[in-house]
Amino acid sequence: MNPLFIVVIILVVLGLWLMGAYNMLVRARNRVKEAWSDIDVQLKRRYDLIPNLVETVKGYAEHERSTLDAVIQARSRAMGAQTVAEHAQAENMLSGALKSLFALSEAYPQLRAVESFAKLQDELSDTENKIQAARRFYNTNVLTLNTAIESFPTNLIASPFGFQKAEFFQLNEEAAREPVAVKLFVLLQRQDSLDRRQILSRNDL
Repeated sequence: MNPLFIVVIILVVLGLWLMGAYNMLVRARNRVKEAWSDIDVQLKRRYDLIPNLVETVKGYAEHERSTLDAVIQARSRAMGAQTVAEHAQAENMLSGALKSLFALSEAYPQLRAVESFAKLQDELSDTENKIQAARRFYNTNVLTLNTAIESFPTNLIASPFGFQKAEFFQLNEEAAREPVAVKLFVLLQRQDSLDRRQILSRNDL
């Protein structure tokens, strides 16, 4: 067999592999970007809900200024985050501030009875769940991309073509789920209060 023909075949095979590996890395990188877009949508929805929540609480607990200001400042910091790591740190701080805000409902029974407050709790809890789902999907795609970049032989072309590892979006699980936990505690308190009133009504009869 002609040596030149063999060289041509080898070059063609290498070219096809290079094209396939490059396209695979591009797809992996695009999936990471798309997954982050899903997170960004839910984060923005969360930011949009917070001002209404603060205004609702302010109407019943206006002298709790430090708690309200902490939420507003944490929201502003989160909205100004640029990198994934900055977003993660800011979101953890915002979740902690919201935890303190929701805890006020235990000190102000009249606030728990406000329909708009309960509705905002529901919407925020739903958004938290969607953020967690989007985060898991994003981190799965980040793992796929990073593994491809680090693995042989795709690592031979990743760096020359400018492919870089993506950052994982790490949240404090306990803080992220706190609004849901507080909401559940409030609902249990409501149910307990209702049960007590029913018992007292029966005793009166």
